[in-house]
Parts: sequence; structure tokens; C-alpha cells
Amino acid sequence: MKPTIKTFPTTKFIGINSQFSYSDYRIGELWGEFMPRRNEIRNTIGKDLFNIQINPENFDFNPQTEFVKWAVVPVTDFDFIPEGMQKLIVEEGLYAVFNHVGDAVKARETFSYIFGIWLPNSEYELDNRPHFEILGEMYKNDSPDSEEEIWIPIKKKI
Repeated sequence: MKPTIKTFPTTKFIGINSQFSYSDYRIGELWGEFMPRRNEIRNTIGKDLFNIQINPENFDFNPQTEFVKWAVVPVTDFDFIPEGMQKLIVEEGLYAVFNHVGDAVKARETFSYIFGIWLPNSEYELDNRPHFEILGEMYKNDSPDSEEEIWIPIKKKI
């Protein structure tokens, strides 16, 4: 599985967020709250959904370490933000983009490959910027033929 290296442009998002850890992974609750309300967001760009993770500095992937997860859509502006939602800006940056096919169980294998094999053997290192998945037309929530893009923030090794 070889990634495509891409620059993601500075992008505005509106949605909701929650803080949790891998040992208390409540992603279903976050998306369950967001999906019924996503059509309240005006000025959306496209139909893709973004699952964004913002890790604390020096994130160690310890199952107890908390991070912030966002369920969002890209927007053209912040002129209207629905009550109870927040804005987020992801700054431009370099990413390794992996195409993942499969359900959540298979996703663990994909992430293990990315961080355990590909990244250590590449010319890049992890950058401390948001990680995200783009859930596009081929995404089918936990189906074995679901597809999504996994975007990992990277920078050249020094």
C-alpha cells in the first residue's frame, strides 16, 4: 500500500468535536450527534465528510492519551455557525494519503501498516498537525467494501 504525497490546502470546517482516548473511543456518539444536524450547515463545499483528529503535542498513541476528534464538513466561510457547532481551520500542509478499503477492524490493520511499516521506512516523519479521513461517496460505514482516504501529516526527515 503506497501513499500519494499531497499538499492539503488551508480549509475551513464547521461541525462538532469531542475529547476521548482510544481506550474510550466514542466515535459513534460523535457522528450520531453530527449526522442528523449536518444539513443545518450553510455554504458547504461538496458532499464529503471529514473525520479529523487533533493530537496533543508529543502524542504517543497510548490507549489512555486523550485527543480531540471532529465530525465536520468543509465550508466557504464562517458567516453562519449553527448553535452548538464550532468552526475549525486546518492549515495547509504535506500529507501521505492512503486509500483504505474495508471496515473498522480492517482500519486497525491499515493504521498499523502506516505507522509501523511505511512511516519508519519512508523519507518522512510524522508532523504535529491534524490527521483526518475523508469519507466520500464510496464510504459505507463499517461495510467490507467501504472506501475512505486516510490523510497522515508528514514532513521530510532532517
